[in-house]
Amino acid sequence: MTTDWDATYFNPKDVLECGQIFRFSPFKEGYFVISRDKACYLHTDGAATYIECEPEDTDYFYAFFDLARSYKDIVSRAKSYGIPLLSKAAEECKGLRLLNQDREEMIYSFIISQNNNIPRIKGIISRICEGLGEKQMFMNEPYYTFPSSERLASVDASYYKSLGCGYRDAYLAEVSAKIAAEGISHLNGLDAISLKKELMKYKGIGGKVADCIALFGFSQRESFPVDTWIEKAYREDFHGTLKSRDEITRYFMDLFGTDAGYMQQYIFYGKREGL
Repeated sequence: MTTDWDATYFNPKDVLECGQIFRFSPFKEGYFVISRDKACYLHTDGAATYIECEPEDTDYFYAFFDLARSYKDIVSRAKSYGIPLLSKAAEECKGLRLLNQDREEMIYSFIISQNNNIPRIKGIISRICEGLGEKQMFMNEPYYTFPSSERLASVDASYYKSLGCGYRDAYLAEVSAKIAAEGISHLNGLDAISLKKELMKYKGIGGKVADCIALFGFSQRESFPVDTWIEKAYREDFHGTLKSRDEITRYFMDLFGTDAGYMQQYIFYGKREGL
């Protein structure tokens, strides 16, 4: 099934190449996107953006791409702060949308992401899926599902080491065993600060990774991950003097409130692109 949407506020490149998702690749005139056990073909002609997926997955990708939300309003709110970097980034990147991704997949993906670069992150995740997931087909293309926590817990740290995970091998082994045994239902419904605290109880999850998981996996839009680009923007564009990333996160959460996650993506994009 194919659905189409106004490309002004739904640009595949902006959505996929901003660091919030790792399971996508160039395909035909757009991108092959995988989430959990599902796949779609995402492409645009500049006026409309098209999602092609299996009919039974239409609702999943409608929610996944956050298509019920008006990003025109979010862009307007971004510009209303009168912050030059934020205003310019929101205008240049108004096709960006925050995804609603699978929660367990995001926990493991962002554990892998720490102190890592995107090509290497994508490669590790791909190898884990090929090794432990199930093979599926979409548009005559093979892909692999993201493994369940039970499947991830069925191998030990040495397996993850063999896939190039480095020191993260122990984190993946321990966290998957814990989630396989306990689940993550206790994380549902928590506010941003409480969720971050709970996520940081898992081995290998620090503050920035917890904020990413909360924002991209739990749709906690008050979360504000701070990386080197955000730190740079904080000092150069907001003239901030706070030292720790936790303090900077709190500053932006207080400043932007329920819009913090959206503003984080615009600021990150703007600083990275040199706007």
